Amino acid sequence: MGVTAVFVLPLLLLGISGLLFIYQEVSRLWSKSAVQNKVVVLTDAISGLGKAVDASLGSSPRGAPGRGEVLAEKWYLMMSTPGCPSQGECARVFHTGGARLVLCGKNWERLETLYDALISVADPSKTFTPKLVLLDLSDISCVPDVAREIQDCYGCVDILINNASMKMKGPAHKISLELDKKIMDANYFGPITLTKALLPDMISRRTGQIVLVNNIQGKLGLPFRSAYAASKHAALGFFDCLRAEVEEYDVVVSTVSPTFVRSYRVDPGQGSWEASIWKFFFRKLTYGVHPVDVAEEVMRTVRRKKQEVFMANPIPKAAVYVRTFFPEFFFAVVACGVKEKLNVPEEG
Repeated sequence: MGVTAVFVLPLLLLGISGLLFIYQEVSRLWSKSAVQNKVVVLTDAISGLGKAVDASLGSSPRGAPGRGEVLAEKWYLMMSTPGCPSQGECARVFHTGGARLVLCGKNWERLETLYDALISVADPSKTFTPKLVLLDLSDISCVPDVAREIQDCYGCVDILINNASMKMKGPAHKISLELDKKIMDANYFGPITLTKALLPDMISRRTGQIVLVNNIQGKLGLPFRSAYAASKHAALGFFDCLRAEVEEYDVVVSTVSPTFVRSYRVDPGQGSWEASIWKFFFRKLTYGVHPVDVAEEVMRTVRRKKQEVFMANPIPKAAVYVRTFFPEFFFAVVACGVKEKLNVPEEG
């Protein structure tokens, strides 16, 4: 019996591995066929991870405190477009899948760089040359005109992927109303303005899909991210309502909500074998998702026409459930974390 198990177990594992490989390959080919020849609009196709900038946004002289600055606690703001820091990855996935891409962004030179990167590695006989469109979603007044330009690229839009956003961090009472409005324009009013401009054509054609790449903070709010969380709650609420309104027209509305998207792979740190293994698994449980994973999940969402996807490791998922079923406990834990952070002395 023992000898038989020694031979059967490796064969069983090999068979399971083979089936998984076949399943992944079939899924990959299926994903490509789902977007082949489809017109896919990707907003903010050029943005990467956020970077810290002066909270004053240039409104104060050198050396003077800005409106969003907290000098004593050294808080800072993050102004960027990391709604999906995997924009380049999304572009790559859909381009290799045979989609007719319309890449939107605020910087023409960076759009051209992404364009060159895509066509340099793709098979021109199996892919379409991407179209480039300048678009700043935080400038609401220009969105309707840009929407018409997007429509003129191919005459219609099959899939709209809203993945642009602006991130900000700082105490609510230290952030100006002007910055709150900038966040709402970029994260809420911009995406819904573009969606409303492109939606009538989808309704008249009775086909189409709208994907919102949101964030876990559309489901729960975290301290020092009040404006960002508010904008994400608003966006999720809008697209949840829209989903029910357009279902009769065969237009699919999907939301993909990851935790924060990191730009690096998690590797065990230096030290003993046991410590490295523990650190690796702890980070896998708590850290954010990789841009490649987000891009592939967006593709699966389009292929399967899934309505809602929540990308998170066990601990963030548990936090959402605790917030739903045990709100008082969740609030107490979060408040304790804030008090502890405020009581930590500054280094140096």
